[in-house]
Order: sequence, then structure tokens, then C-alpha cells
Amino acid sequence: MRFLLTNDDGIHARGLFTLQEAFSEKGECLIVAPEMERSAAGHAITLSRPLMIREARKNGVFYGYAVAGTPADSVKIGLREIAGGPVDLVVSGINLGANVGINVLYSGTVFAATEGSILGVPAVAVSLDSRSHEADYAAAARTAAAVADYILENRSLLTGIALNVNVPDLPSEKIRGARFTRQGQARLVETYERRLDPRNNVYYWLVGETLQPEDEEEDTDLSVLKKGYVSITPIEPDMTRHDLLAALKNRPVRLF
Repeated sequence: MRFLLTNDDGIHARGLFTLQEAFSEKGECLIVAPEMERSAAGHAITLSRPLMIREARKNGVFYGYAVAGTPADSVKIGLREIAGGPVDLVVSGINLGANVGINVLYSGTVFAATEGSILGVPAVAVSLDSRSHEADYAAAARTAAAVADYILENRSLLTGIALNVNVPDLPSEKIRGARFTRQGQARLVETYERRLDPRNNVYYWLVGETLQPEDEEEDTDLSVLKKGYVSITPIEPDMTRHDLLAALKNRPVRLF
């Protein structure tokens, strides 16, 4: 088996290294990831400048390819140029912090996986519901490996689909299981902190927290995650509201 590993926290993030340790037991791992943190990059790609790539090392040993671009750039260049052959699965993560609800639309972790599915390679994004830099990624890594096996066993069913996986910040023995979910409406409620730099120039820092609507249904990603289950949401690039098309076609837009 051959895996392309990436993330949005940067090539030297601990979550990516933990993924590499877990998936090296299953097959060959090719790491292609942003050279620095690119959280909330969404599905952005680099168009207006060259895409620079360098070899990254860990403890003096070749580790992977650092891309001066976005997570989606990393998957594109990884599959199209660097891999030099077939890849069985794209794995993005392990992200520090859940990617659920409306926040999925901003996530570089999720859209790195989506880029893989667009290019015809099965893909999974894995996030841990923790913001602590001391977080234990062990359960999330084992979950990623198990979901990878599931994807490869059900490849025909998941063509063009990426799985967005969110793991509770719990030891493996306390995780209650895994459930398939739909994307909920939880969103980051933002505020901006106004600050001054040492030269009295004003700048702003975006802060906030993800809040779940009071009427959120039980089958959504965050609802399931908060109950101690792994949330698995199938996602695709098609954002069309197909259920509205017939009604809208019966109410045509009159131009001019």
C-alpha cells in the first residue's frame, strides 16, 4: 500500500508525525505538506507565484517534501508530480482541533482530503477534538488506520468522496465507537481583539470558539463527537442544493 500524508499544521507538526508512525506499519508513506502552518486555508491553491518545494529532514533523515503553499497545493503536486506512481489513499491530519459544522468550509485539513477525492484518490481527513499542544494523538492515529482500512475495503462505494473524521480527546478505551454523521450547523463565533504593536500600529487578532446551536439534531458531527463517539462524515465537492432545483426551475429568474 502507498499513502500520501499531508496536513494544514505544517510538515513538522506532531500530528503528522504520529500519522506517519501509524501508517508506516501499513505501507509506504509519502509526506507532502505545507512548510508552515496553513490552518483555515480552505481549498486555496497557488496561482500567482511559483510553487517552491524542498526536502525536509527529521533527525538528519529525509522525512518528506515541504511545500511553500497550501494543503490543497501539497496534494495536487504530491499526486501529479512527486509520487511518480499510483497512491492508494490520501490521509490529511492529524489536525489539532475538531473540524465540524460550518467550520469545515474553512478547514485546510478537510480540503486537502477533498482535493485527493477530486483527483480520483480515496481520502480521509482526521482531526482530534483538542486544542492542547500536549494532546495525545494515539487514539486518533489508531482511528485513522482503522478508517483507512474501511475506505480501501469499500473503495467502489466511496468514489469521489472524502471522509471527514473527528476523534474525541479520550483514551482509546473510553471512545464509545464510531458513527456516520452529517455536517451540523456549529460554527466559530468570532471576535477580534484590538492590539498595538511596539510602534503603536493597530492590528487585530481573530479569536472565538465553536458553539453548537441549541436545536442541533443528534445525528450531526459535533453532537456525536461530544457524546464520546468518533464522527465520520462523507463529503463531496458538489455543494448544489439538489432538493431546491425543481422548485427554483418553476420560479424562473426574469432578466431585464
